[in-house]
Amino acid sequence: MSAQPVNPSLPPDHVTVFIDGVEMAAPKGSMIIQAADKAGIPIPRFCYHDKLAIAANCRMCLVEVEKMGKPAPACATPVMDGMRVQTRSDKALGSQRNVMEFLLINHPLDCPVCDQGGECELQDLSLGYGRSVSRFVERKRSVADEDLGPLVATEMTRCIHCTRCIRVTGEIAGTYELGGMQRGESLQIGTYDGKPLTTELSGNVIDVCPVGALTNKVFRFRARPWELIARESLGYHDALGSNLFLHTRRGEVMRTVPRDNEAVNECWLSDRDRYSHQGLYADDRATRPLLRVASNGDDGDWREATWDEALAKAAQILRDNAADDLGILVHPTTSNEEGALIARLAEGLGTGNLDHRIAQHDLSDGAVAEVFGMPVEDIEQADAIVIVGSNLRTELPLVHQRVRKAWRAGARVHVVNPVDFDFTFDIAHKSIVAPSEIASALASPGLDKALEGASRAVVIVGAVAECGIHAAAIRAAAADFARRNNAALCRVPQGANAVGLARHGVLPASRDAGTMLAQPRGGYLIYGIEPGLDFADQAKAMQALGGAQVVAFSHFACQSTRRVADVILPIGLLPELDATLTNLDGRDQRTVAGGKLPGEARQGWKALRALGGLLGVGGFDFTDFAGALALVSPRQVEVARGAAPSAAGEGMELAVSQAIYRVDGVTRRAAALQSHPLTVGPRITLNPEDASAAGLRDGAMARVANGAGTATLQVATSTGVARGAALIESGYGATAALGAGTVRVEAA
Repeated sequence: MSAQPVNPSLPPDHVTVFIDGVEMAAPKGSMIIQAADKAGIPIPRFCYHDKLAIAANCRMCLVEVEKMGKPAPACATPVMDGMRVQTRSDKALGSQRNVMEFLLINHPLDCPVCDQGGECELQDLSLGYGRSVSRFVERKRSVADEDLGPLVATEMTRCIHCTRCIRVTGEIAGTYELGGMQRGESLQIGTYDGKPLTTELSGNVIDVCPVGALTNKVFRFRARPWELIARESLGYHDALGSNLFLHTRRGEVMRTVPRDNEAVNECWLSDRDRYSHQGLYADDRATRPLLRVASNGDDGDWREATWDEALAKAAQILRDNAADDLGILVHPTTSNEEGALIARLAEGLGTGNLDHRIAQHDLSDGAVAEVFGMPVEDIEQADAIVIVGSNLRTELPLVHQRVRKAWRAGARVHVVNPVDFDFTFDIAHKSIVAPSEIASALASPGLDKALEGASRAVVIVGAVAECGIHAAAIRAAAADFARRNNAALCRVPQGANAVGLARHGVLPASRDAGTMLAQPRGGYLIYGIEPGLDFADQAKAMQALGGAQVVAFSHFACQSTRRVADVILPIGLLPELDATLTNLDGRDQRTVAGGKLPGEARQGWKALRALGGLLGVGGFDFTDFAGALALVSPRQVEVARGAAPSAAGEGMELAVSQAIYRVDGVTRRAAALQSHPLTVGPRITLNPEDASAAGLRDGAMARVANGAGTATLQVATSTGVARGAALIESGYGATAALGAGTVRVEAA
């Protein structure tokens, strides 16, 4: 290696290296393996991962470096100007083959039954670097398995101690749940305390594991990789729209894996998106059109019908209740194509009572979902982040991970919340106040002072704020705070496609969602909604729907749908559709149908096309998805403003957070997610002082009541809850009865 620059014309932060005789420029401080990867020169590895810190403990990437006596690990050897590297020399190949022999000494010979077979990095590399006969005759070691919970299966005898899983739980998830115990040949990877993994990103340890030590417990032994077909799809349980592949066999979605997109989800996937496909095959999935024949009991009596018969009945109901007597309510995960057709249908029926903001109480400011003020991938470069009214870790797990990356790079994170939620980064300044005080907390000089000197600040406003009864005041305060501090305002869209539906006119020109339920209409069309759990005010919704004629385009023929609907038209879920969604960056993303539609269910756009044709609405004469896609265009709506909800009432202020695995009908029906430790069940969490004043203790049962309804809930206590506030999670039937505002809490 020369003391003078080999190529003086290079930028000052680059050096010239030669790998297998190929000259290339590489950034100073980068490693040999990174330069080789950029040039497309393969170097075998097990422990190295470009998203994780360097461990250099597998030694599979040993290469020969000129003037170095011993082989060097390519993942941990920085490049130097003039460095000459050989990856295929006798010394390099001999070293790599020796490492492979050591790795296979204790590895079990169970490839035929290993669930990683066919996509195992060890299996692939052993073909090129392994011996045909083992020279090891002693007994192989055996390691006891550990129960990591309902999502990740273990066969730790196969573990080669690459420590990728440890680094994922530590660096990416931030929970530090896995580690190495003991030393030498006794080293074992585990949790030490024997408890299940609690991170919301646990499935990523499966993706990074290079052997069959950590596998997908839900998918295990159900299919071989070569039997599966990969379909490009999207996560639809939050507004990020994570890119993923559906792996299907004969039309059944068998598993979900991440699809790389640096601007969205990088190479990671939340457990919610990874395992929710179980919910596609729930027992109460709507598979055939149903017509109500009587109203006996809560669910009524139903009979199966043909599509022609069911559509004719639906068209009759919509004709009989057209114009202002009709309300149309749409779930915010509905695709752009379906949303555009519904907006066109509403226009043809002469109604302005159309809304997708079904989970929000306060729409008095006419607020709609907006694109983030800063692209998601840029959040990790922010130097100051303020989280307002949000349990970000459960709302947007991979945006929370971006905030963690920013914090690791030196950003200061500030929080204004009614609950001191569990984040995986340190909080520089926190204001834990009741929901009614969040807006005033944002106006405090102390918080402005905390952002002094920040050049890339961001304010993230989440669901606890957006869906509460003080939402309009908080939105105004957050916007003012962002302007004062030159910060990007990022309001979390409430639904996977809330931005797209707002953009394509699924908004009220007359009555918003809350108003059309408070002032019941004669008929309703509900689309993709589970009526018993998806509305902001369940009692009001069920009362309004129960007294009207209802056409339900539904994924599930659940009890609450049967209770209120007159016609149930079965439609496909996103993994079964051709569709586009618009994520929180305003990015239109395409998904293709992966799973097979169950029974006689149809893609939503096809059912809407047939209904629009029956009703004689213009623009429904297309015949294929391309025709539906052509109808998708921005539509301007002068959004009607609803009345501000009343905040009056005695008792404790409710802070409502979304239960991470009960955000929609699909996640609620995914058995593995419902068995996860993060699914805690319906309960109310109080500050210990408030609990004591009400004569309650941790674990006791309490009667919780307000004007909306009454619930009996188990009490949990936490000093992280603001005095005068009570935390409940939405998505449970028990807590849905309470609506919002204040509650009275007493011993049951």
